[in-house]
Amino acid sequence: MKYLFLLAAACCLILTPASAQRDFEFAHVSDTHIGSAPTAVTDLENTVRDINGNAELKFVIITGDITEFGADAELQQAKTILDSLNKPWYIIPGNHDANWSESGANSFRTIFGAETSTFRYGGLLFVGTACGPNMRMGPGQVPHEDIVWLDSVLRSPSNANMPVVYFNHYPQDSSQNNWYEAMDILKQHNLQLIICGHGHSNHLLNFEGVPGIMGRSNLRARDTIGGYNIVTIQGDSVLYRQKRPSQPVGPVWARAVLYDHHFASDTAHYARPSFRINADYPQVSTRWVYQARSDIGTGTIIATDEPAAGRGHSSADYIIGTDTDGWIFALDPRTGKKVWAYRTGGKIYSTPAAAGGYIVVASTDRNIYCFRDGKPVWTFATGKPDVACPVIAGGTVYIGGSDGHFRALQLATGKLLWDFDDVKGFVVDKPLIYGNNIYFGCWGNDFYALDKETGRLLWSWTSGSSNRMFSPAACWPVATNGRIFIVAPDNIMTALDAASGQVIWRSRAPHLKVRESMGLSTDSALVYVKTMEGVVIGVSTKADSLQVSWRAPVGLGYELAPTALREYNGILLVPTNSGTVWALAANDGHLLWRYKTSNCMVNGITPLGAGRYVVSTMDGKLTCLRVR
Repeated sequence: MKYLFLLAAACCLILTPASAQRDFEFAHVSDTHIGSAPTAVTDLENTVRDINGNAELKFVIITGDITEFGADAELQQAKTILDSLNKPWYIIPGNHDANWSESGANSFRTIFGAETSTFRYGGLLFVGTACGPNMRMGPGQVPHEDIVWLDSVLRSPSNANMPVVYFNHYPQDSSQNNWYEAMDILKQHNLQLIICGHGHSNHLLNFEGVPGIMGRSNLRARDTIGGYNIVTIQGDSVLYRQKRPSQPVGPVWARAVLYDHHFASDTAHYARPSFRINADYPQVSTRWVYQARSDIGTGTIIATDEPAAGRGHSSADYIIGTDTDGWIFALDPRTGKKVWAYRTGGKIYSTPAAAGGYIVVASTDRNIYCFRDGKPVWTFATGKPDVACPVIAGGTVYIGGSDGHFRALQLATGKLLWDFDDVKGFVVDKPLIYGNNIYFGCWGNDFYALDKETGRLLWSWTSGSSNRMFSPAACWPVATNGRIFIVAPDNIMTALDAASGQVIWRSRAPHLKVRESMGLSTDSALVYVKTMEGVVIGVSTKADSLQVSWRAPVGLGYELAPTALREYNGILLVPTNSGTVWALAANDGHLLWRYKTSNCMVNGITPLGAGRYVVSTMDGKLTCLRVR
């Protein structure tokens, strides 16, 4: 394949009139990670100063991971530094900017103006998209709204037949769940080059016959100074040279040739996700599919529309979903048709809660919303975009925030009942009500227990790690036998005394890495845990140490999805980061069926009864399955 690629490139060295006129340079900067190493800010300042001193550079492309944690302060600091560039610059987010974002990935587009980028220079069309994963750990994924945007940009008559340079943080391969969607769109047009970051080192790559170039991180790592790349376009040639600030430019380390690949006549076969497993389980079928125009970053719920007094219609059950275009909507569970919808002012990453005819959800427009009959009943303003999931009990809504607060609100009116204002990080999980207390984690390494009647802090616990990425924040905690169980990205499972917060046991599973996906068995005897190796285990809820009492005899493959496991009618429903739902027998773990609805992460599996399930996937799909 390499020989064929080089031969094809050699055949295209005769310059077209348009390409013969190309002769310019630009800077490719990537993976600045502001907020990580103490020298990250200095490294970026040095690079900006170095670029400003080079009049030959026409513009700058920055391919993601601008920050370490996606925090507003980190993004703003990066923007301040980049604003001192004396030439145009074009930026896209990376996984670090989106996965741990306290703003639900809203602040990147607010601070930098957009998450996508397109411009023309030298007869080339440059187009860049975001890469995900947004707010939920998993493989990368170009957001569905960016897929729609990319298609519209390339189909514009003004861009017809233009040579395309595509830039994304990730390599365009299976490290992104939906790489093929972007590639299939790009290859309907005159795609000639792909540039990316993510790997922190310089590499010449090949994506389905298209030359790809990965640029180094701007961080110095073990060196004494950081660096970036100077890209030279000379006719049909692309040359990459590494540049360290205040030092001479290095030799050419990568060369590529720009040419029309005539993809329509390309007979090569390239890997695509397979859905063949669905044929192995004929008892499972798709009843309907709802496709949003953006990502869906949450699970769904079933809510009963109980009309207020004086309303003329009877109650009905609806599927309630949300999307990252700010919509909360209700679907008819029989048909998947939309019954009502309301658009908030920001992305939604909050799985709603419902009780007594009310539906509550948080939005990144800095509001908590309550709906009845599809209309807002009240809103409650928060200090920052909210990405937490509410829980409702006894006429009270309990919900965390990104502003350091955890609140209790009256369900019917939105009145603030109490406010705990000392949360050290932002909250994303669904809090657990157990006994008279409420429990939740945050992305500041802390886990809290509050009195649910007063909001008084009963205890807080931390693992002692200084790395925020190891926080017990994304798992939905479970409890039984006076114990709280949590798992975290440090691959350790912890059992805490519900009353005191004392550690009962804290351990790694033997030869396995737990992460954030867990659930409680219906008899409360086991905590089901999914490991990164794709093994599903059941941990005893009574033992004085991590005791694996149950293990499914199946392997899911490498797994990252933090989505909660759920047992329903003797079936353990297991979500994956590649769009497949596994149904295991709860008694012994043997496989009952599995079904692939997408190639993107499963956000939630909602049983509807009568053998029907709604599967939410990150690419904006809700799929209703029927199992006979």
